[in-house]
Amino acid sequence: MAYLWWKTVHIIAMVSWFAGLFYLVRLFIYHAEANADQEPKRTILLTQYAIMERRLYFIITYPAMVLTAATAVALLILQPTFLSEVWMWVKLGVVAALIAYHYWCELTMKRFARGDIRFSGEQLRWANEGPTLLLILGCSLAVLKAVTPLGVLGLVVVGVSGLFAGSIRLYARYRRMHPVPRALDPTHPA
Repeated sequence: MAYLWWKTVHIIAMVSWFAGLFYLVRLFIYHAEANADQEPKRTILLTQYAIMERRLYFIITYPAMVLTAATAVALLILQPTFLSEVWMWVKLGVVAALIAYHYWCELTMKRFARGDIRFSGEQLRWANEGPTLLLILGCSLAVLKAVTPLGVLGLVVVGVSGLFAGSIRLYARYRRMHPVPRALDPTHPA
């Protein structure tokens, strides 16, 4: 029964962690795009996004990552035989990639707070899809375990990546062809 309780907390923490990462990079997109706005809107938005990013990271995202890792260790202590299975080592590799992404987000947040905005909104949209692919891989491995057909899972990831690429390009084209009309921009002086 203890295993199921630890697993429940692990899933809740993992969902919170992913929610934080998804929203954090979405804030980065808005932050980068606000950098092109005119003053005083630019300064107001950049300041507000920096505050929101920091709060999200330190109040939700980082604690959720720590709780996810702690409960994962508890689960492995309760089921050490999982460490002898290939799917678990692949999943741990996925988790390592996710942790690297997490710390990339922290570095990006700190750079943005200093005004060092190196990425465009479109580049960050691409970066925002990384955790989705890791989520698909990690969940598939956790649910299917040893019966996971890694070749098929690889094809799914490639297919989903293609869908992401197509949708990001279509959205970029749509935004170029349909800019926000001034009448709909509440910050634009009439």
